[in-house]
Amino acid sequence: MRFPSPESISARRQSSLAIERVRSGLAAARARGVTLGCQVGQRPSDKKAKRVLAMHREGLSYRLIGRSLGLSKNTVMGIVHREAA
Repeated sequence: MRFPSPESISARRQSSLAIERVRSGLAAARARGVTLGCQVGQRPSDKKAKRVLAMHREGLSYRLIGRSLGLSKNTVMGIVHREAA
């Protein structure tokens, strides 16, 4: 049976302390009322959402919309699906 080395025990402890600090910091931020994550309208692609939706209504493909606006196909698809939801 192999026993964990002192270095691995120390690394695990450091990792758990870091996780604990991050979680306590997030809890403190939530308690202050800070909204975490990407806010509505802050995505760079949100500025192009109206054009994406207009082009989609015209029947253009996700790939063609993306190429013309400099977005990926998946970003275009996400904008359309968020609008539909």
